[in-house]
Amino acid sequence: MAAALWYPYLAAPAEATRRWGAATYRTLADLARTAPESGVDLRGGRDLRRRAQDSPDWHADVEGFAVLDPPSTASAQPSAGWSFLAPVADMSVYLPWLTRQVICAGGVVEECDPITRDSLRDVDHTTDAVVVCAGLGSGALLDDPNVRPIRGQVVLLEQVGLEEWVLDESDPASPTYVVPRRCVVVCGGTAEPNHWGTDPDPATSRDILRRCRALVPALRDARLVDIRVGLRPGRTTVRLEVVRPVDDVPLVACYGHGGAGVTLSWGCADDVAALLDDLV
Repeated sequence: MAAALWYPYLAAPAEATRRWGAATYRTLADLARTAPESGVDLRGGRDLRRRAQDSPDWHADVEGFAVLDPPSTASAQPSAGWSFLAPVADMSVYLPWLTRQVICAGGVVEECDPITRDSLRDVDHTTDAVVVCAGLGSGALLDDPNVRPIRGQVVLLEQVGLEEWVLDESDPASPTYVVPRRCVVVCGGTAEPNHWGTDPDPATSRDILRRCRALVPALRDARLVDIRVGLRPGRTTVRLEVVRPVDDVPLVACYGHGGAGVTLSWGCADDVAALLDDLV
């Protein structure tokens, strides 16, 4: 279960991700206000740093952005950084909602396992075009050796009345975040490149809980709900382009979003739609 907090994270190139992120922010913020059944909420929160830094280049793309004043005395916890409103998607609600939108628009959902290069050759040759957006599976589909897993582990705690998210990026190797949802609080996390393991690691869970409870003391006695592990589809840069067709079926690639899949999703979809219009 991803935290699914809108935040440009582990994705490049910068200029494109800024544009994709801004478009996605607008769409998700609109869903939060007009379609609560989508599972998207707009929540305030703080992105904390040990020392004052320049505002991120995307600060003008979000609502309610404000720089936090660092404390006048030394503090054990980071308190510089910024605050803003960010969309948060409950993926257990959001993904089924998206699936229903596809079906209502006339789409058909079929499962294919395992994903191999031959999966593309099985596509109906009367198809106008194919979009390859299979996350880590995209590497196998398009023989792309640059796709790699970035392992993430999170701990789910009971919701104890938290409304605001908190992100501490003091240690890039161990990002600490607390993201409240309607029924649970997502606590993380890890970012382990080239790690394919999907079994929860007890020591990692203990470390996540230690960091998150130090950051948000209100979680100290919160009940453990679950532990989840996922593999982010990492790549040096997001790949979004028309690629060599298979058996004359045009292909559009859209993958490699790392930890920013939700953050870039609607903006990337806009670009994919534009490419498809040119192809068909």
